[in-house]
This record gives sequence, structure tokens and C-alpha cells, in this order.
Amino acid sequence: MRHTRGSMNLDDLERWARGDGLEVVLIALGAVLVVRCNQWFAGRMIRRAEQSADAEGTDLIASERDKHKGALAQVLSWSVTALVYFVAAMLALDRLNIPITSLVAPATVAGAAIGFGSQRMVQDFLTGFFIFAERQYGYGDVIQISPPGEKVGISGTVESVTLRTTSLRTLNGELVIIPNGEIRQVTNLSKDWARVVIDIPLTSDADVASASKVLHDIGEEIARDERWAPMLLDEPSVMGVESLAVGFIQLRFVARTQPGKQWEVSRELRGRIVRAFREAGIASPQPFVTSTVVPGQ
Repeated sequence: MRHTRGSMNLDDLERWARGDGLEVVLIALGAVLVVRCNQWFAGRMIRRAEQSADAEGTDLIASERDKHKGALAQVLSWSVTALVYFVAAMLALDRLNIPITSLVAPATVAGAAIGFGSQRMVQDFLTGFFIFAERQYGYGDVIQISPPGEKVGISGTVESVTLRTTSLRTLNGELVIIPNGEIRQVTNLSKDWARVVIDIPLTSDADVASASKVLHDIGEEIARDERWAPMLLDEPSVMGVESLAVGFIQLRFVARTQPGKQWEVSRELRGRIVRAFREAGIASPQPFVTSTVVPGQ
């Protein structure tokens, strides 16, 4: 009898392995395959969005649209992965003859315990949802994350946006990963448009009209330059005397640029101002030039 029972158990196990057991293995392999395909498709969308944004970098609307597509691909990829694994787990439990309804009560208790212990994670997900829904920033944007009311913080290019974290690549090449729930103030330096503000110090007895004329000529020249014109939204302009101090005054020179191009335009303008002022014999009473970059608002 023992031998018969053992044979029956082995037979049952063999039948289960050929039936439900094989289905469990196929479900697991199918879930992994679907997730891999999803990640490949999302990665391809992100690469295409990055290439399109680079190719159409002078097109403001196209650039913003492509960056949002990249962020959308990342969020959808994460959501689809979570959904596929959840469905696969439910199907596997069903094939293992474990009644799903019996797991409702334990799952409720476990969910409550996890909810109390993971409030920070829930906050990360909610913040990430609103970041994405409101298009505060996306893949490829240059942002600065800092405490409320302060201008000093972590700056970098957004390389990844998920519902839980934001990854920034700093100027030094460091990758900074920040939980979305920790983000309190974000300054988007590449949203819609940007502004270059250059304050040029002059001696108190300098000819302001002549200096303004030189700056005006620089603005016209760079606006006609085939390389720099696509980065500008309009011709740089002279705002006039910004401040007065003992021994010197400051002229303000302003230019509106495409998002993310303000640093290149700022460096080019400073170089042209230095050369033009030297040729015109206009002296500066202090190190040249004080520059401030202000994001579009």
C-alpha cells in the first residue's frame, strides 16, 4: 500500500508538473519576456526623443514635446512592469491552487502595516505623479533643486524621471538620485525660454551713449550670425544703467534664448563685449563681466 501511495503521489506530481507546473513556468517566462520587451521599447522611445530634441533644438515646441515623450515613456515603462508582474503573480497563485480570496485579509493587514511604515515612499509616488502630470520638468531639462526660498542647490540635467525618484547628471558628471518626496523647490532652467542678463561695469566718467551703441551693435551682429541666431528668440537689447556706485556704473545687456542655450549665448556675448570694448577704448573699473542667468518665467 505504501508503494502504491508513493506511486500515486509521484504520478500526481508528474501530472501537475506537466500541467499547472508547466503553466506557472510559462507564466513566469512570459512575464519576464513582456517586461524585457517593454523596457526595450521604452528605451527606444527615450533615445528617439533625445535624438529628436537634439535635432530640433532650435524648435521650442518640438523640444518640449520630445522631452515630455521621454518622461512619459519612463513612467509608462515602470507602470507596465509593475502591472505585468502583479498579473503574473495572481495567475501563478491560481495555478498553484491557492485561493486568491483567502489572501484578502492577510493582504489587508500587510497593506496597512506597509502603509504606516512606508509613508515616505507613498509621498514620493504622489509627488512624482504631480511632477509628471503638471509637466514641471522632464527628461533633458536642466533644473536646480534647492530648499524653499534659497537659490543654492543641486543643478544638473534630468536623466531619469520616475514616480519615485529624479536622477540628475551634474556638470562634473556625477549622477544624483533624489526621492521625489524630498523635492521642495525646483527651478527649471530650460522651460519654454531663458534669459541672459549681463551687467557691464563702467567708470563713472565713461561715455554711456558710446558704450550703449557698442552693445547695440553687438546685439545686431549676433542676431545675424548663422550659428547664434537660431539660439536667440529676439535681438539682444541694452536695458540702460542698472545701478550707480562709488567710482563706477553698470549697464545691463539682456538676451532671450532657447531653453538650455543661455550659457552658450552668455559666454559668446561676454567674449564679444570684451573685444568690442577694448577696440573702442572703453575701460572697466573691475573684473569683467558680472553675469547672471535667469530662467524663463
